[in-house]
Parts: sequence; C-alpha cells; structure tokens
Amino acid sequence: MRKRQQRHDVIRDIIREYSVKTQRDLAEQLQAAGYDCTQATISHDIMDMGLVKSREGFYVLPEEMRLQRMVSELVEEVHLAGNMVVVKTYSGGAAGVSAALDKASLKGALGTVAGDNTIMIATATPEAASDVAGAINRLRRR
Repeated sequence: MRKRQQRHDVIRDIIREYSVKTQRDLAEQLQAAGYDCTQATISHDIMDMGLVKSREGFYVLPEEMRLQRMVSELVEEVHLAGNMVVVKTYSGGAAGVSAALDKASLKGALGTVAGDNTIMIATATPEAASDVAGAINRLRRR
C-alpha cells in the first residue's frame, strides 16, 4: 500500500510538471524516476487516481481539471516578484481562479489572496515561486 501511495505521489508530480498524453509517456517518466511499472499497473493507477484527459489530450488530475479550464480561460498574465507570483485575470475572474488554485494545492504555494482581477500567491522561496508560475503557465497553454 505504501509503495502504491508513493508511486501515486510521483505520478501527481509528473502530471503537474510534464505534458503527458499516453500511458507510455507516463511509463517513461516513471521509469526515469526509478519506478519500473507494467502497463496494467499504470492503467490501474490512472483509474484509482481518477486521472482525466483534457480537451487537448493531456492527463490532468481531477482537482486540477477545473483549475486548468479556469486558468486557460481567465488568466491573462503571470509575473514573478521575489517569492510571490502575481496572476492577472480578466475582470471578476480572480476569486474563482484563486479558489481553484487553493483547492489544487500546487506544490510550493503557501496561499493566495484575490482581488477583482489580481491574485497574489505567496511561496516560501523565489525558486518555489518560479515553480508555481511555471505550473500556471503550463495550464494556460493546455
């Protein structure tokens, strides 16, 4: 059970970091991370985790499907400011995007504050801010 949970954590990281379209892509990324899995194991993991495919054909975590849709439709700009990420949305979009960001628990994000069209995301380090901004920008392009 513990090994499966660890593998699921690695799969979450892979899905968040890379554009994974096929089980083969996922198997290659898992192998690079030190997990040698059969296609059947990967298929079971996908079902167990509830992974879904976006309109563009990429695997997405269920909690991030809403986030992906909102970010791709509402986010206009993403900027770094030290250990902060500033996200500009269309007018009235910040609260919804901010709530979706909080629910998705992006790795490195400590919390968000939203206005009408601006979101401030606090992170512990500038490196974490860069990772969070990168994740948001990847969601914008999907």
